[in-house]
Order: sequence, then structure tokens, then C-alpha cells
Amino acid sequence: MKTAELLFQILCMGIGATLIMDIWLFILKKFNLPTLNFALLGRWVGWIFKGKFTHTSIAQSPSIRHEYALGWLAHYSVGILFAFGFILIIGKEWLLQPQFYSAFCFGLITVLMPFLIMQPAMGSGIASTKTAQPLHNILRSLINHSIFGCGLYLSAQLLALFL
Repeated sequence: MKTAELLFQILCMGIGATLIMDIWLFILKKFNLPTLNFALLGRWVGWIFKGKFTHTSIAQSPSIRHEYALGWLAHYSVGILFAFGFILIIGKEWLLQPQFYSAFCFGLITVLMPFLIMQPAMGSGIASTKTAQPLHNILRSLINHSIFGCGLYLSAQLLALFL
């Protein structure tokens, strides 16, 4: 497999997996269930560029210009980076015969990033411990990231059909 083809497949897989997660979030929103707020993600990223990494409460921090768009850009960028990391760990051969279990498990492992980095930096504590419903938020994050893992597998399967 040529490098350009591999990079294209990983890029598509990261975008596809993130899109599948977003479809899930859209379904939740239709049932009036709380979902991710990409404006707050964009606010956090925007403040990182200004030299501030941690916040007492990201919701209380001053807004950043274009934070919603920045949040979506960050969301998809992280999905693509996760796909690169997955293939780096599992090997490019996986793309020839994608296996559900490895993608699903990797999706679950990716929840460590928000639990250990993003949530504490945004003022929510490790694994949302400073929120009103930490267990609920933990379960929601685990489900969202498992959906991302399913998206890695489904995207790879689609790519295998067409390439």
C-alpha cells in the first residue's frame, strides 16, 4: 500500500468515524438528551492558543471569536488523529481486513483523553468528578467513544469495499 493511499484511508476513516459519532449525537439531541457542546470545545482550544490551558469553568470563561467553528474543527481533527494513532498501533494491515473488536476497544480507550486531559482542563475534574452527575457523564462519554470505535470499523469496511 502506497503512503498516499494509506494516508487517504486513515483520513477518511477518521472523518467517517467522527461523522458516525455525530450522527449518534444528533439522534440524542432529537430526544432532548444533552450532548457535546462544540462551542465550549472551541473556547478551550481558542484559549490554549492564547496561552491558557486550564479553567475553573470553561462555560464561565470569556468566549472566543468563532468558537463554535473552532470546536467542530478540533472535534474532527481529534477524530483524524485518533484514526492515525489506531493504525500506528494496530498496523496498516488491519485496513485490509478490519476487525470490529480492536476498533471498538480502541474507541473505548480514546475516552481517556477527555477524562484525563480535557475535562480537568475545562474545570470538570478528572472523569467529570466536579460535575453534578459524574457517573452519568462518564457513561455518556464511554458510549460516545464506543460509537466512535464502531465508526472506525464501519468506515474501514466501507473503504475496503471501494478501494
